Amino acid sequence: MAERPEDLNLPNAVITRIIKEALPDGVNISKEARSAISRAASVFVLYATSCANNFAMKGKRKTLNASDVLSAMEEMEFQRFVTPLKEALEAYRREQKGKKEASEQKKKDKDKKTDAEEQDKSRDEDNEEDEERLEEEEQNEEEEVDN
Repeated sequence: MAERPEDLNLPNAVITRIIKEALPDGVNISKEARSAISRAASVFVLYATSCANNFAMKGKRKTLNASDVLSAMEEMEFQRFVTPLKEALEAYRREQKGKKEASEQKKKDKDKKTDAEEQDKSRDEDNEEDEERLEEEEQNEEEEVDN
């Protein structure tokens, strides 16, 4: 755990960015209000984490998962956020699946390219060996003709 209460606060830059995105253009916020929102957000995250941890412990797990967080939201009486959170979670999972598939495809393409390069290299080596054999045969023939 954190040694000081300030260690539990969310980064000011993150809070400021979220506030700016939530407010209409031209609306400013005082330092005191930003600080209050920052503390409130930190308390909310800690409370949500604690509630989600209770669900993980009931499930005899040490790792919190998305269903623990969703259950915590319902327990904290934030039901109206459950549907948007589920939608965001599904979008995140689709994005991750797309990234994984793209990465796998890239790896397959790289493997195919490597295989093709190896085949080309093998062909080149075979051609060099054939050329060397032909040269040796020609030299042998010339030597036989000279004899």
